[in-house]
Amino acid sequence: MSQLPLRAQLATALGRTAATLSRATGRGDGSVIGGRIGLMLDPDLLRKLAAHRKLALVSATNGKTTTTRLIAAALQELGEVATNAFGANMPAGHVTALASAKNAPYGVLEVDEKYLPEVLDTTGAQVVCLMNLSRDQMDRAAEIWLLAQKWRRALSGKPAHAIANCDDPLVAWAASTAARVTWVAAGQRWREDSWCCPECGGPLDRPEPGTIGQGIGVSSAAGAMWACRECTFHRPEPNWVLDGEEVIDPRGTRWRLDLQLPGQANRSNAAMALAVAAAFGLEPARALPRLRTVTSVAGRYTTVERDGRVLRLLLAKNPAGWLEAFDVTDPALPVILSVNAQVPDGRDTSWLWDVDYGVLKGRPVVVTGERRLDLALRLHVAGVPFQLCDSFGEAVSAVPAGRVDVIANYTAFQQIRAEFGRAV
Repeated sequence: MSQLPLRAQLATALGRTAATLSRATGRGDGSVIGGRIGLMLDPDLLRKLAAHRKLALVSATNGKTTTTRLIAAALQELGEVATNAFGANMPAGHVTALASAKNAPYGVLEVDEKYLPEVLDTTGAQVVCLMNLSRDQMDRAAEIWLLAQKWRRALSGKPAHAIANCDDPLVAWAASTAARVTWVAAGQRWREDSWCCPECGGPLDRPEPGTIGQGIGVSSAAGAMWACRECTFHRPEPNWVLDGEEVIDPRGTRWRLDLQLPGQANRSNAAMALAVAAAFGLEPARALPRLRTVTSVAGRYTTVERDGRVLRLLLAKNPAGWLEAFDVTDPALPVILSVNAQVPDGRDTSWLWDVDYGVLKGRPVVVTGERRLDLALRLHVAGVPFQLCDSFGEAVSAVPAGRVDVIANYTAFQQIRAEFGRAV
């Protein structure tokens, strides 16, 4: 802190005080208000706090909070790490994260997709992790092609090292202007937003769904798994490959993940995290044990109890996220679904019609949340029987004692977390 100018020191101190008061009064975790106060007093505070640190920025539509947590856990092997662990992923949250660990030589910051160009320019981060792009909050986030274009322009001319998922064509196109790229074959199960070439608009030839990262060999994983029919744009050659339960590093060594976090999506997140750790000079042998200690991320996958029910909390914000949430649910268990449409969720709920809720047939389904009627109509059309409840408490009472899966979108998820003391 002594290296900061006096004004920046004062802004940081007052921001920390505001964050502490926010937590003490139960108004929130302080991740945003502290940064806002700091930036009001010194608009250049983020740049000053980022100086002299080695930073990684993590951005995606899905999985960025978890991947940020995994990378931060790995880099703790090297020293103290500043990170926005609770998902406050805009500049105010970044200021709070860096100010809270003022002497940390490393930083891992989750960044909202729209803010990535601004944050990269401000912080001068050395590493940028780009994982996926799919439609999300269309009423305020715009078309994902526009986001990919902004990423592409932001990386052009910068010295940043991009760690990018080569299985997502939009990410591959966005990252291709970076000065240096490490390509990770992390898979892409949701493909409904990437059937056209972002370079020329022509059709992309794609393999059958489910063939990437699920039991494929090294030779097939290294091939061009997608390509444009009308121009030269094609899948880059991967340096890292997710192969089922293992990750293959650039030397061809296989590393079994053995994560405590469930599902294919988290194995993809871990593959990205290992590649980022390697960019910091940390080998998989040292990074993997750290990744295996992560059991919950800002409430995701947390298990809580109420009235004899053991509830596992899962977050799903958009069609791609619901696909991954269904992947980790237990088909033998009842499931509670909760959907809101507040500003952080996006007001438009038309995305519900892109989710295949038919996978829930045959299990007890309970629906709640502010937009429960929207979800109820979607389930009715899909032929999925359900019970409608006015509140989360009523929904919990509607299922029998025992284990239950709970899937909620962003603000619904945060409301549920608040009922259990924001379990992490």
